[in-house]
Amino acid sequence: MNEVKEALRNIEQMYKLFQQQQFTFIAALEHCRENAHDKIRPISTIAQVQSYTEHYCNNSTDRRILQMFLDTCSELNKLCQRFEALHSGTPVTNNLLERCKTLVSQSSDLSSLRAKYPHDVVNHLSCDEARNHYGGVVSLIPIVLDLMKEWIAHTEKLPRKALQQVSDPQATTKGTTGPISPHQTTDTQLKTNNPRELPKISFKSRVKDKGCLKPPWRPPGGKL
Repeated sequence: MNEVKEALRNIEQMYKLFQQQQFTFIAALEHCRENAHDKIRPISTIAQVQSYTEHYCNNSTDRRILQMFLDTCSELNKLCQRFEALHSGTPVTNNLLERCKTLVSQSSDLSSLRAKYPHDVVNHLSCDEARNHYGGVVSLIPIVLDLMKEWIAHTEKLPRKALQQVSDPQATTKGTTGPISPHQTTDTQLKTNNPRELPKISFKSRVKDKGCLKPPWRPPGGKL
C-alpha cells in the first residue's frame, strides 16, 4: 500500500510541473491543430494528442510539453493496474478504479470533462477555449488524481487481511495448511521410529530350559 501511495505522490509532482506550463501546453496544441488543418474538432482523446505529437509537432518546446502530458497519462494508467493487483476490491473501490481506467484509456472521449473547485485549470482558459477545445484535456489529470486519492482513502479502511489476499497469495495457502496436531505428531513418530525390539530367545536355550523342568511327582510304586 505504501508503494502505490508513493507512486501517486510522484505523479502529483509530475503534474505540478506540467500545470505550471499549461499555457505552453495549450499553445503547443494550437500549433499542432494548425499544422494538421484541424481547427474545428476539440481535443477529445489522449490518442489525438499522441497523433499530434508524432505527426504535427514541429519544435522541441511543443514536443516536450506534449510528451510530458502523455507520460503523466501513461503513469496513471500503470498505477491503475497496480491498484487492481493490490486487492480484489469492493463495489466502491471497483467503481472508482473503473472510472480511472476509462478516463486514461487512449480512446476515451474527454471533451465533456470539466475539473471543478478546488481545481482552477479551466478558469485559466478563455471562454471559447474552455467550452469548445481544451476544457476536457486540461481537466483529465486532476480528475483522475482525485479519483485515485479517493480509492486509496476507501482502501485504507479495509481490513489488512483483504489486502493480503491478492498481494500475498501464499498467505491463503499457508493458512489452510495449519499447524500439525499433537496426534499427527505422535502417529508420525510411531511410524518413523523403529519399534522396540523384544529380546530374542534361541531355540537351544528354549530346549535347555525345557530340560531343566522337574518331572511330575509320583507316589511310591510308580503309579498315579
